[in-house]
Amino acid sequence: MQHFRKAVLTDVEAIVKLVNMAYRGETSRAGWTTEADILDGLRTSVNEVKRLTASENSIILLCLNDGELLGSICLEQEAKQEKMPAIVHIGMFVVKPTLQAKGLGKNLLAEAEKLAQETWAADKFQMHVITLRHELIAFYERRGYLRTGILSEFPVNPAVWQPKLSDLQLETLEKSVLMIQ
Repeated sequence: MQHFRKAVLTDVEAIVKLVNMAYRGETSRAGWTTEADILDGLRTSVNEVKRLTASENSIILLCLNDGELLGSICLEQEAKQEKMPAIVHIGMFVVKPTLQAKGLGKNLLAEAEKLAQETWAADKFQMHVITLRHELIAFYERRGYLRTGILSEFPVNPAVWQPKLSDLQLETLEKSVLMIQ
């Protein structure tokens, strides 16, 4: 039976392993979506996941079954500004590739949105998706996320990842909490 809980520091290595295998490389090809043809290298590092796990402004939510890590998703609270909506950024969202397309991702995302509302009174969710990942954007659109048309360059970090294609861009997708209720 799957259950959800917040990550703790002892989960960091398992999270890093899952995120890197689900996003990049041959292991990611077992799922319905992958970045293997777009990027080489790693998606995250032990230091990044430790920082996120220890931060008061972020939560990594885990999906487990009998102690096995099936998926994870990172929520980061944006600094609240007066008279502005409370925004939570969603990232590093993964499901073990061999278990994708079975409803786990849909359940994990819904649980993460609920947790962000309970924890931070989130008004809006945002995420940044590589524009070439049409199947992934369609998945988020089915979950109520809207394309904003706001584009940014894909970040350069050659020590961690290397683009296989030039001119990669990210698009910001958004979902209002009003759409959840």
